[in-house]
Amino acid sequence: MPGNKQNAGPPQYAGGRVERLLRDREIRKTHEGCEKPDGTPIRQRLLVVANRLPVSAVRRGEDSWSLEISAGGLVSALLGVKDFEARWIGWAGVNVPDEIGQKALTTALAEKRCIPVFLDEEIVHQYYNGYCNNILWPLFHYLGLPQEDRLATTRSFQSQFNAYKKANQMFADVVNKHYEEGDVVWCHDYHLMFLPKCLKEYNSSMKVGWFLHTPFPSSEIHRTLPSRSELLRSVLAADLVGFHTYDYARHFVSACTRILGLEGTPDGVEDQGRLTRVAAFPIGIDSVRFMRALELPQVQEHVKELKERFAGRKVMLGVDRLDMIKGIPQKILAFEKFLEENAAWRDKVVLLQIAVPTRTDVPEYQKLTSQVHEIVGRINGRFGTLTAVPIHHLDRSLEFHALCALYAVTDVALVTSLRDGMNLVSYEFVACQQAKKGVLILSEFAGAAQSLGAGAILVNPWNITEVANAIGQALEMKPDEREKRHKHNFDHVTNHTAQEWAETFVSELNDTVVEAEIRTRDAKPPFPINDAIDAYNQSKNRLLILGFNATLTEPVDRRGDQIKEMELKLHPDLKETFWQLCRNPDTTIVVLSGSDRKVLDENFGNFNMWLAAENGMFLRHTKGEWMTTMPEHLNREWVASVKHVFEYFTERTPRSTFEERETSLVWNYKYADVEFGRLQARDMLQHLWTGPISNASVDVVHGSRSVEVRAVGVTKGAAIDRILGEIVHSKSMTTPIDYVLCLGHFLGKDEDVYSFFEPILPLEASSSIPRGKTADGLKSQSERSPSKLGPNKNGAKSSPGKTRPLPNSEKKSGNNNGGNARKPPQEKTSWNVLDLKVENYFSCAVGRPRTNARYLLGSSDDVVSFLKQLVGSSS
Repeated sequence: MPGNKQNAGPPQYAGGRVERLLRDREIRKTHEGCEKPDGTPIRQRLLVVANRLPVSAVRRGEDSWSLEISAGGLVSALLGVKDFEARWIGWAGVNVPDEIGQKALTTALAEKRCIPVFLDEEIVHQYYNGYCNNILWPLFHYLGLPQEDRLATTRSFQSQFNAYKKANQMFADVVNKHYEEGDVVWCHDYHLMFLPKCLKEYNSSMKVGWFLHTPFPSSEIHRTLPSRSELLRSVLAADLVGFHTYDYARHFVSACTRILGLEGTPDGVEDQGRLTRVAAFPIGIDSVRFMRALELPQVQEHVKELKERFAGRKVMLGVDRLDMIKGIPQKILAFEKFLEENAAWRDKVVLLQIAVPTRTDVPEYQKLTSQVHEIVGRINGRFGTLTAVPIHHLDRSLEFHALCALYAVTDVALVTSLRDGMNLVSYEFVACQQAKKGVLILSEFAGAAQSLGAGAILVNPWNITEVANAIGQALEMKPDEREKRHKHNFDHVTNHTAQEWAETFVSELNDTVVEAEIRTRDAKPPFPINDAIDAYNQSKNRLLILGFNATLTEPVDRRGDQIKEMELKLHPDLKETFWQLCRNPDTTIVVLSGSDRKVLDENFGNFNMWLAAENGMFLRHTKGEWMTTMPEHLNREWVASVKHVFEYFTERTPRSTFEERETSLVWNYKYADVEFGRLQARDMLQHLWTGPISNASVDVVHGSRSVEVRAVGVTKGAAIDRILGEIVHSKSMTTPIDYVLCLGHFLGKDEDVYSFFEPILPLEASSSIPRGKTADGLKSQSERSPSKLGPNKNGAKSSPGKTRPLPNSEKKSGNNNGGNARKPPQEKTSWNVLDLKVENYFSCAVGRPRTNARYLLGSSDDVVSFLKQLVGSSS
């Protein structure tokens, strides 16, 4: 039970993520535990990196600048944060080519806790006006890529993207220059999507968060971007990625899974064991600032003037940038339709539209301005009188106090964005409506609809009739309903402030880094290449067990050429390496794979090595014939019914494949649509368990994007004992194997091959390791000679090394006709096959972070690099 806050301080929580965040939130509220021993407050440094600094700079002389703080949601959010010492890094919005001017501006900005990034005119043109505003911004707002002069535009994509990357690197250079250990770096918006990658390349332990202030489009929109993959991977370098709404976060995760082929989780996106946390953090406003402004005499005077000016008429208000996404024409047309259908309201309502000009030099925006002016003029001419007009349109911004007064006298606020990241005008209106309790009509395509949707009237701005009806509903709404709707929205706006948003994001970022450190601490260590090579060179009889797929093949892109990738081919850089390894008589190589015999023959038939196909159920030396290591009386009655199910789902799932092997059936949906494939696999598994295999002796192995049904006991670990016996017999070994490397991308069901050789086993695992039949009268080492370390309670010998007696079975002959391959001949022996110690056994998983192996390698390229070094050291 948490203690009393006044007596016992903040409640103590356990060590989970939510508990840590709750504890941090409580500490922030009570301001306890936030002081150093000397009494000074602990304030973590926060480096806020945005395209523009929150200042307007005007040059007054060669070494003189005047600065003015700009207003904005992000500025007000971070000005109110007390727990962090914020520094701003960004472009000042002016070109400063001379060194004297740069030094003077840097000095002036330092007083405002700002650090400039100096961009020249060409970079600004290509990076900011080009890639950011001409490509990313329209795409993220569902306007698509530029259509005019397609060839020239396509040709300029690459040059603009190169400038974008260059600019992001310039931002990174400034961050790196001012970064101190422990700082939090918070990157903002689509201008800096490449920045997290640049920062992590400089310092992988840097705490980096990235937040997008615009919508993030669906994967079908984002995939049209030529540089789609590079941008996604760059953002994923951040520790925490934030969006305004869950929808945007979901779109981002979907783009990563569909375009990059990565794994989406409830917490974010996972790539090779590294998790990038993705979450929604709806921004707010400094509501107190607006409420206090309403108490100022000049604002109250302005309110009085407006009430007198519009006495007897309901006031509707729109405040927008004059932008394509704001839906101003749709808003005005809906108002016109309302006036058409409601003649009684024509002299009782007025629409005040504040349209702040933006990008006035761009033809599309000039065209929009003309269109709006034309519609306003037509409506005023149609419904206006000599003394009053229904629409008052202003092509300019209002200063803060005038805007607050306008919010306060408004009866209905109209926000009809066609697509908007958040839209804080709706928040500002609610904050100023404690007295009037006006109604908010809000576009469902604005991010604010997720937060204020319960209290607002939600509309589709493209549906003019719906918006017109909403205007009527709002104007005629009863006072008690208006009050209920306003209370809901007002509580949200005052509780979810900009300051709370910033503190929550940084707190989550800090905790995300803590979680990553915990995962790193618990993760498997990287493969110790030098130790493995040293042990190899010092040993006398070595055994290398290597997987094939994703271990000895070339790395492939999941979204690449399916036909080409389905043909498993040995990595071309390994051919010479294998020739040299196979020439060493003291080294035995076994390729242990789930693939069939034909695939292994085609890739390894020319080398001097052992091939174990279908998870070790078939074995041959490349100079001999195939033999079977399958257990006798293997039940295959289930095959026909499971095959029927697999064929059915292959037909229903485009780009999925089905493979029939002699000991198993595999359905692969690696190339199918990610979400559809996952749903089909779930449907298939439910059908299998309730039907064809409900009473069959089979194992179902559900891989990352595959389903395999195999007979019970068909695993690599179960086969390795029999394979080992055949190898020892065939080579007439007299020296124990004193070095084992077991390396592969094995499914979880097959990872028992790692524990088979493990010199020191956990107690619970020791009794489950598959072992071959011991010969009659054959004694293990502990039985033949006394040992100082007795057996443990599970019967496993707790010693620093492992010795394994050779298994035996009766010698059988056969031929190489499919499933009738001969059984491996074995003879009774009484010496130990393995003489392993901890330091000369290396188990390593390739590209599978969750593994029972000791170590981890990232990809088959890493395997190639290691094997080349191994050959080089021993030649």
